[in-house]
Amino acid sequence: MSGADVITFGCRLNAYESEAIRARAAEAGLNDAVIVNTCAVTAEAVRQSRQTIRKLRRERPAARIIVTGCAAQTEPDIYAAMHEVDLVLGNREKLETESYAFGINERVRVNDIMSVTETASQFVESFDGRSRAFLQVQNGCDHRCTFCIIPYGRGNSRSVGVGAVVEEARKLSEKGFGEIVLTGVDLTSYGADLPGKPTLGALVRKILKLVPELKRLRLSSIDSIEADAELMKTIAEEERLMPHFHLSAQSGDDMILKRMKRRHDRGHTVKFCEEVRRLRPDAAFGADLIAGFPTETEEMFENTLKLVDDAGLSMLHVFPFSPRKGTPAARMPQVPRAVAKERAGRLRAKGDEALAKHFAGLVGSEQTVLIEKPGLGRTPCFAPVRFAGTGLPAALARVHISGAARDHLMAEPLA
Repeated sequence: MSGADVITFGCRLNAYESEAIRARAAEAGLNDAVIVNTCAVTAEAVRQSRQTIRKLRRERPAARIIVTGCAAQTEPDIYAAMHEVDLVLGNREKLETESYAFGINERVRVNDIMSVTETASQFVESFDGRSRAFLQVQNGCDHRCTFCIIPYGRGNSRSVGVGAVVEEARKLSEKGFGEIVLTGVDLTSYGADLPGKPTLGALVRKILKLVPELKRLRLSSIDSIEADAELMKTIAEEERLMPHFHLSAQSGDDMILKRMKRRHDRGHTVKFCEEVRRLRPDAAFGADLIAGFPTETEEMFENTLKLVDDAGLSMLHVFPFSPRKGTPAARMPQVPRAVAKERAGRLRAKGDEALAKHFAGLVGSEQTVLIEKPGLGRTPCFAPVRFAGTGLPAALARVHISGAARDHLMAEPLA
């Protein structure tokens, strides 16, 4: 078997970097290998990656197995101790061609991620079978939320220069991608380390101005407290910036937010959603929410449940709290695991209700969808739509929303 296969866990940034990994491995001439790009956000993500590695070895006994990503950066010894693994690479090393040249004696190549001060554009141009492409503009995080291990896997915040971002956006548009999603670990911190300190809003403006052929631009997860004035203005004025905003909210209770060491409070999340909805009435909001954070009482959890309605959230990513070794939250009084899982289940059910309400509100409207494959597309607010049609991927199609199912809208093409 030739080439290298890449298996991805975790976030959109990992998905972007997996494409870069595939390109770097090809440049190195790596053959018959599987590269596992891990996630460290929860203990469950680490467990799943290890389970996958064991399965890969059984299925492909002759292949070389390389493990990289955030979990490999933060817990290299775990993977080095696995006899199934041939090589462990850190997050910096995984994006360097020479890392995939076998013959070097080191089996573990994981250096200090905090020493990395720059993030170079990877110029990823191959997202097989997708109508949208991810574009990394930022990496790392300067904040130290008490539950989060990611800064230790990604390092401190660093941004890709505006010129390099615009150039890559232009190349992706020329390749035929109909939508670009800007990604980063702490996306709204973009530019603080660059000359002139350009903001995320200024970057978005520049991309839309200098790449007029780009049909759609979308943001991945954002920290609403960092949303700059230029970004808010762009939300109001630029129709090509999609009105779907996924918030790193984490909780709806002020005391829990303080114990998480978050910089926003409950009222700020509600106010942000209200202001964006005023600027873009068609806006939709998602959020990351943690259930069962240490010391969380039932009353505190109820505040998070209520946040779904108060902020108008409709697309939730819910996580039962998972203690990560080395974080302050792991040393706090823990909520029983069964209670955290039960609360997460209730929060997911609340999210299902909110999504159904959001879908119902779209029935009867006309929408422009980006086609992902024949008969399937996404609205500007990222709702999946199924319709009869043969449009090409990455094309835009105008449809009438005729109904809603549990996980998608139904539509009829408009002439």
